[in-house]
Amino acid sequence: MKPAFNDASARQRAGEPWPLRRRNGHRHDRPRRPDVTEVERQIAGLADRSTQDLRVAWRQLHRTGPPLGLSRDLLIRALANQLQEQSYGGVSRVLRRRLQSLAAASDKATMAVDPGLVLKTGTTLVRQWRGHTHTVLVHNNGFEHEGERYRSLTAIAERITEAHWSGPRFFGLTKRAGTSVGLKAGR
Repeated sequence: MKPAFNDASARQRAGEPWPLRRRNGHRHDRPRRPDVTEVERQIAGLADRSTQDLRVAWRQLHRTGPPLGLSRDLLIRALANQLQEQSYGGVSRVLRRRLQSLAAASDKATMAVDPGLVLKTGTTLVRQWRGHTHTVLVHNNGFEHEGERYRSLTAIAERITEAHWSGPRFFGLTKRAGTSVGLKAGR
């Protein structure tokens, strides 16, 4: 049986970074084949280094000192992640730009970040559509509309409108980001 350190799934469960195989995220890039044992040896060696040596390594890498209050464990994990990125490749520029734009949109409140709406069992949703009132009853494992059970509100909204609709939006449970921003600005 292999020791847990060499088992990739054990490392992942322990919270260690997962090695990425593609460099810069390009489809045609071939992953470099670093000496895996060398990378693992370097990562294992981080635990044997003094905290001061780890801080020096951080300074060499980032050209600034580590953040105040960063624990030794997190310092080791961050440096291990950097070693893996250098060996296996890191996050692609496209993904990095996408994450930055999502973070900026969230900061500006131009994008609704909703952890999810939870409806209580027994709640009744009512929506009028083209002169007909539609009633949906919320169950603990789905929804009921006109005597039929559905797994999602979207399926009900599509059946009613005969077009693709977001179910929560159709029933007025969510709003467009622009609408909520307009309300804030109008106050």
